[in-house]
Amino acid sequence: MLYLASKSPRRRELLGRLGRSFDLIDLDIPEVRLPGEAAEAYVRRVALEKARAGWAKVRDVPGALVLGSDTEVILDDEVFGKPADADDAAAMLRKLSGRTHQVVSAVWLVADGRELEAVSTSRVGFDTLDGARIAAYLATGEAFGKAGAYAIQGAAEVFVTRLDGSYSGVMGLPLHETDRLLREAGLPPAGAEARA
Repeated sequence: MLYLASKSPRRRELLGRLGRSFDLIDLDIPEVRLPGEAAEAYVRRVALEKARAGWAKVRDVPGALVLGSDTEVILDDEVFGKPADADDAAAMLRKLSGRTHQVVSAVWLVADGRELEAVSTSRVGFDTLDGARIAAYLATGEAFGKAGAYAIQGAAEVFVTRLDGSYSGVMGLPLHETDRLLREAGLPPAGAEARA
């Protein structure tokens, strides 16, 4: 049985695209970068902590597999998590304006005695955003609850001048890497469950 250790509706939607059945595990994992911790190491650690915490909840379920993931926007070694409020979101978007940033999405699959990992790193170029465009975007409400204060799959798609990497990874779950992990763990290819 596959479990997704996440509250994110985007991850739930993305994992559903792979055509495999799964259940959700609702967790609260602190997302705090440690002093001196490299940005990518932070993303990888948080994803692993989610997967391990989920595994601890279902370890007695035969054949349980738990998927944990974390996605963060990174610019100049600064990690842009979810904005605290509108001012924080506006500050993030001003920093991203006219620049190319990284989006790191780490995925861990934890099962009995096994921990498998994949990391997707994408580069996203942003158009120059003036105050009016930022204010209009914030008014959509879309910036909140999103790393870097934007959703590439929503109204912020018009900000993106270039994307090198994984569109689904920027959304929150890199599907190519996730599917590879699931197959490596022995799950049937996507869609095989429905044909069985």
